[in-house]
Amino acid sequence: MPSFALLLKYRVAIALLAIFISLFAWFAEWADRVYICPYCRAQRTVIGLLGLLLLAYPMHWLNRWIASTLAVLGLVVAGMQHFNGWKKIMAGKFTWGDYWYANAWVLSGCALFLITGLILYLWAWRPTPLPMDDQ
Repeated sequence: MPSFALLLKYRVAIALLAIFISLFAWFAEWADRVYICPYCRAQRTVIGLLGLLLLAYPMHWLNRWIASTLAVLGLVVAGMQHFNGWKKIMAGKFTWGDYWYANAWVLSGCALFLITGLILYLWAWRPTPLPMDDQ
């Protein structure tokens, strides 16, 4: 399992992956592969914007302030959608649909993990120290 220090070296790759996930989800909606969902739109937008903010200098206070605000919005929206799925489960009205992996309950749970991971990564990131010569 990779260490956290190793993970911190891949900031650009993680940021680009978040942006790709966001764009892929948007293209799926634009191609009429998924239904229009305001919860999903907010979540995928927040994931993409957090990816963009990771590409910028993550230690700047304004970057962290904006990212934290966006993350709170995304987490509230994802939490509401996920809780609605739990309400359906408890009421006995929950269905997986044709594709379980495209279920709103599963995807909102994934969004909760992604947004939480991205904001924690943004706050934990530090530039790697330059190697020092002993000569």
